[in-house]
Amino acid sequence: MDWLTANKLPVGKTAKIVFDWLKDNAGGFFDALAAAMQALIDGILFVLETPHPLVIVAVFVAITYALQRKWQTALLVLAGFLFILNQGYWKATMESLTLVLSACVVCMAVGVPIGIATAHRPRLFAALQPVLDLMQTLPTFVYLIPAIVFFGIGMVPGLIATVIFVLPAPIRLTHLGVASTPESLLEAARSFGATPRQVLWRVELPWATPQIMAGLNQTIMLSLSMVVIAALVGANGLGVPVVRALNSVNTALGFESGFVIVIVAIILDRMLRREGRK
Repeated sequence: MDWLTANKLPVGKTAKIVFDWLKDNAGGFFDALAAAMQALIDGILFVLETPHPLVIVAVFVAITYALQRKWQTALLVLAGFLFILNQGYWKATMESLTLVLSACVVCMAVGVPIGIATAHRPRLFAALQPVLDLMQTLPTFVYLIPAIVFFGIGMVPGLIATVIFVLPAPIRLTHLGVASTPESLLEAARSFGATPRQVLWRVELPWATPQIMAGLNQTIMLSLSMVVIAALVGANGLGVPVVRALNSVNTALGFESGFVIVIVAIILDRMLRREGRK
């Protein structure tokens, strides 16, 4: 078998050549992208950190009640945030929420239009499927290497790695929702003279809304699962105490910060949970 390993395909060398070329020739693009991502992060972080914590809690509770119309769910969200304040993780939680919300803005802005396009073009979806599979199955630590090369250390590379990992979810679910629109509804709309744009906005997107909302929920959950990995490249948030606890074998700190991440996940899931189509 030595002859096989001696003539291995240059996968790693090819990847290095590509990344080196991009770094040398597309530096302006990556600088502009980093500036845009940093502006988005700074804006969301300013909104979350400037008001008093109880004001932010009240806003989240109000949003929860407006979305769910259940006082029990609003009370659960209130209890979760009060627990976070009690544990002293408010600042870290807001930093992690900033990363999650930034990833949601980017992923939904990019993923929904791509999902719509693939629903209308089956060949495009077939060509894109291997790329989406690669994005979700490639170990997330691998994303950190080019992120550091192109964007340095901080919140931006953490956001970029998160977006790459999370983006397939809104694309797939938007595609599923639009592509599953009943043909009878489409034929009815067209028979009344609806244009393709009107069919999209008045038939396909309303039908696909539950799937798109499920994509948003998945985007949030997957983004939250990346906070610890993002901390390895300098991103602030709840991942920092987890990494610190791992390095120092601090069981108390690890359990504390890990439980807070679980609480945040429960809060966001209950806020955005949607019942199935009736």
